[in-house]
Amino acid sequence: MHSRSRSRVWCGTAAVVLGGLLVTGCGGDGQVDATDAADAGKAASGAYPVSVTDCMGAKTTFDSAPKKIVTSNASSLELLLRLGAGEQVIGTGFPPGKGTLPDELDAQAQKVQVLSDTVIPKEKLLGSGADLYIDTFASMNMGGGMGDAPTDEEFKAAGIKHIYLKSTACAATSKSALTDLSGVEADITSLGQVTGTSTKAKELVAAMKSKVDAVQKAVGSTAQDARPTYFFFDFDAGTKQPMAVCNRQVANAVITLAGARNAFAECDGDYKQVGWEDVISKNPDWIQLGVRNRGSKAANEKAFDEAEAWLKSNSATKGLTAVEKDHFLRIGSEQTTIAGVENATTVETIAKALYPGKVG
Repeated sequence: MHSRSRSRVWCGTAAVVLGGLLVTGCGGDGQVDATDAADAGKAASGAYPVSVTDCMGAKTTFDSAPKKIVTSNASSLELLLRLGAGEQVIGTGFPPGKGTLPDELDAQAQKVQVLSDTVIPKEKLLGSGADLYIDTFASMNMGGGMGDAPTDEEFKAAGIKHIYLKSTACAATSKSALTDLSGVEADITSLGQVTGTSTKAKELVAAMKSKVDAVQKAVGSTAQDARPTYFFFDFDAGTKQPMAVCNRQVANAVITLAGARNAFAECDGDYKQVGWEDVISKNPDWIQLGVRNRGSKAANEKAFDEAEAWLKSNSATKGLTAVEKDHFLRIGSEQTTIAGVENATTVETIAKALYPGKVG
């Protein structure tokens, strides 16, 4: 699901994304044009039509709230559930494992039809009866004989509007480093506009801002050179050659807001394969054991244990400062690297570990 798996990443008319408000990335640079602002105002009052723009400004217009939504994976599904739009979801790919979402969302998630355990096959997606497909990532080629993704024309012929989560889909081609969660908040706002749940979207965004603002108040004045360095260890990406999160990835914003310095913040893009010699030269103060959700707490803990044991036993990493001091954070990959409400919670969790006593 990472960017390295994508066959191509772009921010043009082929990738319509959720962003009536043009924010960080893909040519938006945080600017909001007059038309977008007007549409956002209409959506906030529950009025349609509502137009949302892609990274290049091309519009997709909704005359009413979609009734049959398919989501590409658990992250976009979770956002819809949190917004209260779960009843409109008729299917998903990459489904959440039972018990992996908070209690109040888990039962709802388990009722959603699973169209694929991975990427939804083209014909199944086009024949799903959906009127909206929400894709977390840009065009992907995951292999496995699933064929190419549907074209714009094929989506149109099937009556399916195709939109993306901007903060993730366009991260790699953002013009500047991601150091805040404004893009994620704009995705939530736009989903609220499209689905007629703007009131709930505002509540979710306000709660995120409250958490992040509290952390910033506690650690924001810490000088850059006094901030601990931080390495996101993507254990599931493989240990032979580590995968670093770069400054266009939402994880960079999460790490930065928590008062840390991403060890690979100088890397432009979202992900980059590096060597263990590069990690050793950075000698991070803290390491996050980035494990993807295994479907249960017990399975997750086992994976965290395995990641930690590998770092402690490997000759290339056992001498790292973070390893010797047991400076590990057991925080899942998804809430760190994929846009969502939990990004703000992760900011808070990291800050509490790095600044004990300062962050409540």
